[in-house]
Amino acid sequence: MNYALLKTLKILIVEDEKRLAQLLKEAIGDYFFSVVIAKDGNEGFRKFKSIKPDIVITDIMMPLCDGLEMTTKIKEIDEYIPIIVLSAHSDREKLLKAIDIGINKYFIKPFDPDEVIEHINKIAPNLNKRKQVKLKEDFVFDNNSMSLYKFGNIITLTKREKEFFYLLIKHKDEVVDVQLIKDTLWDEEVNDERLRTFIKRLRIKTSKDVIENVSGQGYLISPLYS
Repeated sequence: MNYALLKTLKILIVEDEKRLAQLLKEAIGDYFFSVVIAKDGNEGFRKFKSIKPDIVITDIMMPLCDGLEMTTKIKEIDEYIPIIVLSAHSDREKLLKAIDIGINKYFIKPFDPDEVIEHINKIAPNLNKRKQVKLKEDFVFDNNSMSLYKFGNIITLTKREKEFFYLLIKHKDEVVDVQLIKDTLWDEEVNDERLRTFIKRLRIKTSKDVIENVSGQGYLISPLYS
């Protein structure tokens, strides 16, 4: 067990059964940097955007927004994030759908928390490789701290600017649609001019070459390697 590596990870548990969520947090909490609980898919998605977890553990059946709906929305932002599904159902159709939308692993309730920890331990080395991403012109973005550096010096960014870098890096080498950027960074309606102004200011802080514009489609970032 790589305890030092596990201690760098942030976990989000999305579970509407309050007692089960708390028991799971208590069982695995000491192994990780942080473990946060959300009570349904809507709250889970909000906390995913705010805390940027390394792994999401979610129930399938929940009120308001179930685990599969939430997973679909999360995968639009970060298609590579591991999602572990907990299910009381042996419902083949639901589990097949969960696999189809990109879950990493599923456990049928009741389950052994140690098995969850063992699975996370197996995938932790790959997660660690995603934490620091080298960009053009000697910039480095740290996904864990949501910070941008150049030659070891931190570049002061606003919360929204950090979220923009995070979004582009999660879709590295892919064009990120303008509408997805707006929906992720703002809670209100935003016009194209406001987005262009936002990006112009960010380029002044960093470089015009780090964030690339694909006319009529969106924006992308191309890491040197990660």
